[in-house]
Amino acid sequence: MLSGERHLMELPDGVEKVPWDRNEFGVSLYEILSVTVPVLEEVVRMPGHYTVKVDPLSSKEILHDNGFYYCDTLVEPYCSRERFVFYHDDAADVTSHYSLDMLAAMCEGAFTYGRFHRDFNLDRRSSDLRYINWLRELDRAGHVLALIYGGEAAGFLAFSSNRLVLHAVDKEYRGKGLAKYLWSAACKKMFESGHDELVSSVSAANLPVVNLYISLGFRLRNAVDVYHRLVE
Repeated sequence: MLSGERHLMELPDGVEKVPWDRNEFGVSLYEILSVTVPVLEEVVRMPGHYTVKVDPLSSKEILHDNGFYYCDTLVEPYCSRERFVFYHDDAADVTSHYSLDMLAAMCEGAFTYGRFHRDFNLDRRSSDLRYINWLRELDRAGHVLALIYGGEAAGFLAFSSNRLVLHAVDKEYRGKGLAKYLWSAACKKMFESGHDELVSSVSAANLPVVNLYISLGFRLRNAVDVYHRLVE
């Protein structure tokens, strides 16, 4: 795990702190929203881990010149109520009543395609803890659904408004072709709550989940390349 102290400094315009950071990496986590030379030169003086998301066709020269390295490409699945393809299984259901600790345990090994797990500067166990912290934040906001199969918790899907922001299937249920039934139950619940469109974000390398979304009627848009930099 990385080591270091949290430095409390005023953030420059165009940089924001990741709200669910609990310092598992030994440094604070930030996202850069404005990629300019002054901003990049400012952040290199501030210890932390930085994320930048940019258009895949844009020049990356300014990022490489300032020590950023490629981590992932994200795409945005989106689906309207009319395009949604529902796969029915009597055993699949969702509930807002669950054991948070049980859902948190499902994060182990569930995010291997995630950019924090793929970042060679970060410890994978710490990356798991980051996603667990995010899940706990979403739980406090009441934005988590447990995915149920045969009466047992098989995964979770967390959301913010109409965005599916975090999801996982328990290792005991992975690779069994159940995800489309579990996601169908969750998406149906969200459409019934009043949303006309659902959106998500997924690594382009995570083909099982990309194909899952496509099977449910989702299309893909808004690809972004993700770059990281660690400043110790």
